[in-house]
Amino acid sequence: MKLKNPYKDKKWFKYLGNKYVWVLLFFVVWMLFLDNYSYFDHRFLDEQINELHDNKKYYQEEIKKDQEQIKQLKNPEQIEKYAREKYFMKKDSEDIYIIQFEGDTIPEKE
Repeated sequence: MKLKNPYKDKKWFKYLGNKYVWVLLFFVVWMLFLDNYSYFDHRFLDEQINELHDNKKYYQEEIKKDQEQIKQLKNPEQIEKYAREKYFMKKDSEDIYIIQFEGDTIPEKE
């Protein structure tokens, strides 16, 4: 007596029994998960590339700002203005008053 497979006439069984389907399935799983150039690795690397491009744009803008500031600082009047604003420098005959408002400082913890 020969046993008959009850699923042999089903459509999905015909696809799963095909060796080309198994090869294709293996290839897809390999390319998505296991390969060095897998889809998920590419997504991760693309995100890093986009982040690096954003950083590049930011630093190029900062370089442009610094170059403009360097051009301005070639003028002696601008150097004096910069020193007064950033480093609170003064001439010998001047008095400087630094005004701080309540919301400008961080409260000290006791």
